[in-house]
Amino acid sequence: MNYISVQNINNLSDWVKDALKIKKNPLKNKKLGKHKTLGMLFFNPSLRTRLSTQKAALNLGMNVMVMNFTNEGWTLEFEDGAIMNKGASEHIKEAAEVVSQYCDIVAIRAFAGLVDKEKDNAETVLAGFLKYATVPIVNMEGCTGHPLQSLADAITMEEHKTAHRPKVVLSWAPHPRALPQAVANSFVEMMQLQDADFVITHPEGYELNPEITKDSKIEYDQDKAFENADFIYTKNWSNYNDYGKITNSDPNWTVNAAKMALTNNAKFMHCLPVRRNVVVADEVLDSENSIVIEQANNRTYAAQLVLQKILKNEQ
Repeated sequence: MNYISVQNINNLSDWVKDALKIKKNPLKNKKLGKHKTLGMLFFNPSLRTRLSTQKAALNLGMNVMVMNFTNEGWTLEFEDGAIMNKGASEHIKEAAEVVSQYCDIVAIRAFAGLVDKEKDNAETVLAGFLKYATVPIVNMEGCTGHPLQSLADAITMEEHKTAHRPKVVLSWAPHPRALPQAVANSFVEMMQLQDADFVITHPEGYELNPEITKDSKIEYDQDKAFENADFIYTKNWSNYNDYGKITNSDPNWTVNAAKMALTNNAKFMHCLPVRRNVVVADEVLDSENSIVIEQANNRTYAAQLVLQKILKNEQ
């Protein structure tokens, strides 16, 4: 199996339960990955994804190889039939086939360029490895999704579940840099599998890909969206329609204590890294209702569940 998107999860509730079992005894399957190698290929920076996935592999007894294509690998060509007389030194066909000989599972991180929407939606890097690699592929965040993060989010929400049907809000927040929609996309897809009152709130014009949001409720009034919420998940994304642009930097969208006071004593969530006092105020991030560190911890068990399923050839 490959783990490329939330759509690869056949039963989210069962996956979350299995991940929580792993969390209770992370070394139970220490021998499962013996003599197996995880290759981690990074086309973009990473902290939590790299360390949590590496720890997950080590918990399963796997060997781990890490390569940063930003400064260590050859520049890859992804177009079939390309005349390679310019910058790229190696074609994805050879690269993927060669890496497959060294590794039993390949995990890839390759962000959106935020210039060419069509190219980003095509997931050029992931698609290239899926086409030519001969081993399972894990998405450590692509152009349009971050399914390891959303699985960790589901695990964290289960640990803090309410006695009633929860209200969950995904809120846009300002940011000085143009960021991809990947985390938000996967969170939306994950929430569509949950029994919850789910609301997306953002300024008008900042709609995510409608093919992903589908019938999810959108509320342009952030204060109204926050009313009686049980979980607030905050994340910036750049404009999807005016692709990759920052067309709004309104500081009134920063999550602060006054906004959280509108909620039902909601838990605050963010994937990290986060810009303090831009995306969220210190008073919220440092509060007892902030569960961002727990989210980061659960990244290990999300990754370990995925690797375990692949090693066992489970669905």
